[in-house]
Amino acid sequence: MSVAVRELKASLSRMLSRAQHGEIIEVTSHNKPIARIIGIPEHAEPGLRGLIACGAVSWSGGKPRHELPVAMTARGASVSQMVLEDRR
Repeated sequence: MSVAVRELKASLSRMLSRAQHGEIIEVTSHNKPIARIIGIPEHAEPGLRGLIACGAVSWSGGKPRHELPVAMTARGASVSQMVLEDRR
């Protein structure tokens, strides 16, 4: 959602509530984006809240989607074996 600075000032509480419920608020000045307001969910753990607050991660409230793990093959030496051999 995009909102002008004037409108944001007039309805700050409502906009912050919308952000806390997962909506990203983009603040504009003279029709140019100048800031984004991203809410921090109340039920987020302290570590996650800190990461969201500093902008390191964003979270929509759902479970994270992970890539499937890489299938390991039994061919050749393992990395730990190669490191041990390298140390000799």
